[in-house]
Amino acid sequence: MKVADKIVVVTGGAHGIGQAMCRRFAAEGAKGIVVADIDEEAAGEVAHEIGGMAIRADVSEESATQRLVRQVTEKYGGIDLFCSNAGIMVSGGPEALDADWERIWKINVMAHVYAARAVIPGMIARGSGYMLQTVSAAGLLTLLGAAPYSVTKHAGLGFAEWMAITYADRGIKVSALCPLGVRTDMLLGDDSSMASFLSNGALEPEQIADAVVAGLESERFLILPHAEVGEFFQRKATDYDRWIRGMQRLQATVTPSRDFPAA
Repeated sequence: MKVADKIVVVTGGAHGIGQAMCRRFAAEGAKGIVVADIDEEAAGEVAHEIGGMAIRADVSEESATQRLVRQVTEKYGGIDLFCSNAGIMVSGGPEALDADWERIWKINVMAHVYAARAVIPGMIARGSGYMLQTVSAAGLLTLLGAAPYSVTKHAGLGFAEWMAITYADRGIKVSALCPLGVRTDMLLGDDSSMASFLSNGALEPEQIADAVVAGLESERFLILPHAEVGEFFQRKATDYDRWIRGMQRLQATVTPSRDFPAA
């Protein structure tokens, strides 16, 4: 799929990877770009810069996603590419608060489900469409010290995989973007040892956007801006136990041991 002359929606489009994608899609000649974000002011700035349309949307609420899709459809007649990109980080293990588990589940998983419910019927009616989900290398591997993030990213990847299989015969393409370290506020604002580890070899958001355009053009399911992620995933599949042991050794060097808080 070439982005030129297409109608594109990017959630989480005001910052980081989403912002970089919006700018790159504009450079590619997209017909209309909708910058959707809970940060309405920042979304407006990006939209003004690229000649797009800004819409405030809290993707954790299904009604907001339905409203977003209605507004875009009313203006442009349909959506060619929906980039379900918004996501958050929650660190910790099983001791993380229920409220944090629920919040990250709604944003990192259910937001993709809400997007599919809102967008796919129209794509099926037209016989074409593309869904891009920003997942993470954590969805293929894991992220040490962040069980809520790792679990939800695995779930997001599983949903993208299911959609790719289920809707292919209806003309719908699906890609999962799975970067490793990216120089966004999520990484740069984290002073943990794991964040420091990921900073080595981290890519700029613009490099991720380049990989997205290339991945869309070749219609690859997995878009891997960091080539080593594919290698690590192959090792995991080839010998799961060996991979686990390697990750255990890595954890011993970059993250502290975890204990449940005293009762």
